[in-house]
Amino acid sequence: MPKNLSRSRWLVLLCFLAGLLLHMGCTPPGQHAVKTTEISPDVNILRVGVSTDAQPLVYRQGNKIVGLEADFARELAKYLGKSLQFVELDWEDQIPALMSNKIDIIMSGMTKTTLREVRIAFCIPYLKSGQMALIRREDAARFSTGLFALTTSSAIGVIKNTYGEYFADEQYSSVKKITFSTSRPAVKALINKRIDMFIYDGPMILYLASENEINGLTALFAPLTEESLAWAVRKDNKELLESANTFLKTINSDGRYKKLIKHWIPFAK
Repeated sequence: MPKNLSRSRWLVLLCFLAGLLLHMGCTPPGQHAVKTTEISPDVNILRVGVSTDAQPLVYRQGNKIVGLEADFARELAKYLGKSLQFVELDWEDQIPALMSNKIDIIMSGMTKTTLREVRIAFCIPYLKSGQMALIRREDAARFSTGLFALTTSSAIGVIKNTYGEYFADEQYSSVKKITFSTSRPAVKALINKRIDMFIYDGPMILYLASENEINGLTALFAPLTEESLAWAVRKDNKELLESANTFLKTINSDGRYKKLIKHWIPFAK
């Protein structure tokens, strides 16, 4: 089983982000994504649902799909003896596409939650993560003790239908929330002072902080939550669930898991 990442390791990640960005430039070619064409079920094809706005987990680099999840998908397809086909979807369409058999598995940095488990089955979690906040550097002192400085006049940016949105609604119900479909508009809104912070998964927030340092953004390094990222399959697809779990155990024991994690998230041990 992959080891859980301790809370303290998040503090190390930003120091490695420069190396991470360099790694991204020399990644193996990725398969093309399908945006509009539906792929019929085929025993010889693994249809993987991805939302390509989650650096460094899964994202587009030119016309290719790359990232930790993309590399996991390639290895899983190889393990299953199937051809790999990425199916690019908006985030809110992932679970409906899975349940309607338009994809076989979601490999897109999805947080395992009790509510989602009502409808879908999760594989063994492959990474411990947590929600983090992206802020303007000029507000660092204001948020030095966390999010206690938020008031009813504050505004939080979140991605629609993510755990970050759920967390913000539950913990900061009196604070205005502005939802976005992807991270780029949220970052722009933060730079332009339309929102006071942007809450999203830790790996993505740290990537965005590094990418937007020149724009005066930084991250609050203490995670706001502790959660697990996992792949999802239909509840009736027990064969794929068991195969994916066996695959995870296999790559953990033979060293491939550690190698991929080190490549995309260098701070992880």
